[in-house]
Amino acid sequence: MGFRWDIVWSAFPYLMAGVETTLVLSVLSVSAGVVLGTALALLRLSRFRPLSRVASGYVDVFRGTPLLAQILFVFYGLPQILGFPLSSLAAGLLALSLNSAAYIAEIVRAGIQSIEKGQIEAAQSTGMNYSQTMRYIVLPQAFRRILPPLGNEFIAMLKDSSLVSVIALEDLMRRGQLLGSRTFRYFEVLLAVTILYLVMTKVVSYLLAWMERRLRVTA
Repeated sequence: MGFRWDIVWSAFPYLMAGVETTLVLSVLSVSAGVVLGTALALLRLSRFRPLSRVASGYVDVFRGTPLLAQILFVFYGLPQILGFPLSSLAAGLLALSLNSAAYIAEIVRAGIQSIEKGQIEAAQSTGMNYSQTMRYIVLPQAFRRILPPLGNEFIAMLKDSSLVSVIALEDLMRRGQLLGSRTFRYFEVLLAVTILYLVMTKVVSYLLAWMERRLRVTA
């Protein structure tokens, strides 16, 4: 049979639609994860123990179970409770967002706890309440510190989002599987898929490094 580079190059146009889906899934799920994860982190740090325990339980469940099982549960199991089916896109996005929130919650919690207590006490001594202290003092500083792990979470999501292929969502991995089954040239097609994933992760890494340098300069 032999290896054929022409198949690798010809696969890229078809796979690029899958790249778009993968990027959209990753950006939206991590964005939702940041919002929900920040709320969970604040709840975990709350002195009101019932809320803290609920947030801790959420994090434990989603970090302690496979992402693949979560995707299948949302796509096949959740409709039994809701009474209506979810599209592959909606199910994939929901599962990835809920999973990402659990990991981001721990990242944000660690970032908040890394801020010196003296700054919090100084802010409160000026008359700021808890929400104002978090909004204006703690979270802006914590964001600079958690940017690298947040970047790692986004890169991990780029790769983990490939699991949505099991619910027939045509991301990059699913398109690679479909193209391979049509051409029977799995080696070349999957090599093209691998190259595209590598390019995406490297571009994101360079962008994150640039953002870190900018934040260090303006800090």
